[in-house]
Amino acid sequence: TGAIGLYNVGQSCCLNSLLQVFLMNIRFTGLLRRITVPPCDGQKRRSVPYQMLLLLEEMQCGKQKAVSPIALASCLSMYRVKLFVQHDAAQLFLTLWNLIKRQMKKPELVEELSDLYTICIQEHLACQKCFSETKRNSSMLTLPLPLLDSNFHMLKTLEECLQYFFCPEELTDHNMCFCEQCGRKTPFLQSMKLVHLPQTLIIHLKRFCFEKSAYIHKLSHYLPFPQDLDFSAVLTENQCQAADSEKASWKYEIFAVVAHSGSTNCGHYCAYIRSLTECKWYCFNDSEVCQVSWDDVKCTFGHSNLHW
Repeated sequence: TGAIGLYNVGQSCCLNSLLQVFLMNIRFTGLLRRITVPPCDGQKRRSVPYQMLLLLEEMQCGKQKAVSPIALASCLSMYRVKLFVQHDAAQLFLTLWNLIKRQMKKPELVEELSDLYTICIQEHLACQKCFSETKRNSSMLTLPLPLLDSNFHMLKTLEECLQYFFCPEELTDHNMCFCEQCGRKTPFLQSMKLVHLPQTLIIHLKRFCFEKSAYIHKLSHYLPFPQDLDFSAVLTENQCQAADSEKASWKYEIFAVVAHSGSTNCGHYCAYIRSLTECKWYCFNDSEVCQVSWDDVKCTFGHSNLHW
């Protein structure tokens, strides 16, 4: 019946934007449709995946321009996800994802959900005195890319942000680590290497910085990102720890952008999402939904007065 909006039920623009991104992802909704339905009403009201499924069904079956997510919002409030407060989109995404994963009862669905979103990296720490090295594999759900380098200079493209994120960092002075081989604190070289990328990759642009007064300042400068991104073409061999067969799948098409306007204290979220079935872009601004072009999506590249 077309793209459906979500009514704002109390500063819920951040939640609404994230829900639209989840529910427009046909790989995610394919998992959602296979969940085990809770047996009793109380468990249904407390189940985040089930409430998301009900909302999806209402959005797909209804004929109105927007539906209310109040039942899901009430469910989330049981897990300390509050209404009437300003949320950070990246933090709220992690909260929602973890609730969904914890409440999906089927092990195969949990595994598929992890495959859909989980990034794997290998962390390296090398002593610069004896050159002993430790390695540790870890995972993350978003790539949190800085927009400033160590000298607080603005990075100019998404590709630059990616290259900087995976650049080795020297740990010296008060950042030195204890080396067991040397028996004392020594300078270390810290680096991360990319091991695996998921089907749906979440990139978090860290549009904030902490000033000396502990005031959080929003970075609204222009930062373009491409419609297509090949990680194996952006990162060097030293920044990857993967076989060529793995790297061959590191090609992405942009699917959605969750954008924020305003300051760190007060603002508004909306989502630009490309329908995977129609290949058309839509702007989801709470209850208002309209078809847009890629040129419209470019407004999220950033500037001081962002208008949709």
